[in-house]
Amino acid sequence: MNREKGLGRLLARLTGQRALDRLAVIEEKVGAFGRAQREALAAQARQLEALQGAVPTRASAASIRSLEQRVEALQRQARHQDHTVSEALERARLLDDQGMDDRRFARRLEELLRHERPVIIGPWTGEVGFELIYWVPFVRWLLQTYRIPAERLWVVSRGGTRSWYGDLAAHYVDAFEFVSPDSFRAATAAAKKQRRAGAFDAELVRRVAATHRLGRPDLLHPGMMYRLFMPYWKNLTSATRVTERSVHARLAPEDHPVVARLPAEYVAARFYFSDCFPDTPANRSFVASTIERISNQTPVVLLNTPFNVDDHHDVEPVGPRVMSVAAHMSPERNLAVQTAVIARARVFVGTYGGYSYLAPLCGVDALAFYSEGSFKTHHLQVAQQAFSTLGGSSLVSLDVATAPLLGLALSGSRGSAT
Repeated sequence: MNREKGLGRLLARLTGQRALDRLAVIEEKVGAFGRAQREALAAQARQLEALQGAVPTRASAASIRSLEQRVEALQRQARHQDHTVSEALERARLLDDQGMDDRRFARRLEELLRHERPVIIGPWTGEVGFELIYWVPFVRWLLQTYRIPAERLWVVSRGGTRSWYGDLAAHYVDAFEFVSPDSFRAATAAAKKQRRAGAFDAELVRRVAATHRLGRPDLLHPGMMYRLFMPYWKNLTSATRVTERSVHARLAPEDHPVVARLPAEYVAARFYFSDCFPDTPANRSFVASTIERISNQTPVVLLNTPFNVDDHHDVEPVGPRVMSVAAHMSPERNLAVQTAVIARARVFVGTYGGYSYLAPLCGVDALAFYSEGSFKTHHLQVAQQAFSTLGGSSLVSLDVATAPLLGLALSGSRGSAT
């Protein structure tokens, strides 16, 4: 009953007295204001032009020029007014889209709470970082807020990420039970962000439902989260829009036999090429020298995979105390293995991206590098706020231009840094 009342209040706040009608009134007022301003400015311009024509021919050139400058200033003011009105109307349109997405979300939850059908959460086929920082916390907030029983829920993701969701759902299904890494990569290459349910998502949902005899399940698709959070990513709202709909928690990785075979202390590492860390000779040299310096002091365990599920290509440094766990990975368990290895590490070192988010969520500090500032700071800010809230571990992101300072720290003496 309380859940239904809470949903009713949410709907009342979101819908009000026909938000679209209110927007139309606002738009009409803004438009009328803009027209009035333009008409007034045009009238002033005409008066000044008439005055300029009436100036005696013996008037000084300076006086005429002064009048001309005044007319030009008024014309610039009119153009600025047009731009301001256009911006106001565009912002009103975007805010109305936001309100419509909020109402759509509320209606979707109202429909879902009306019955007891199975609910598929996902399928998540996107980036590691977005799943960790946005999707899982959003799902956790949604399920805790609306108290949907875990028995109804089927998480569909990939790579063995069940531990990331904890006890939120009673069931987990991996996409790699149905498709190969090559097929997965080809199907998801064109759309990294799941703003809507595409053909591949629909096929995964169909196969999960058929395999587990779910009948006609409901769907909580990532597109719902994307629409709700997009205003923040487009700088229309503050991070509060995200944080109010997110609940972050420390991850509890599953045990994996490979961890028992690793040294008592080690550094977990994964460097891969991306937009912010492109494949260049300088970056390759940086990775090689960094891993060499670290391995001189402590063993390094590489998290490189023996297959590709996205467009990131691993760098594979070698060394006498550098080892890999690639042989222990399968497509449907690769992220489970990497999570277990990171959780036991002294620290994580690698490319700035999703894996550098994974480490602090496991209670492990992360040192992440980039050479191009091509990433949006929105995501790093949300991640840092989450790590600060959880406490204990942090992420430090550095430009590779700081490599000399890193070398100084790793060498242990100023004199050996070159």
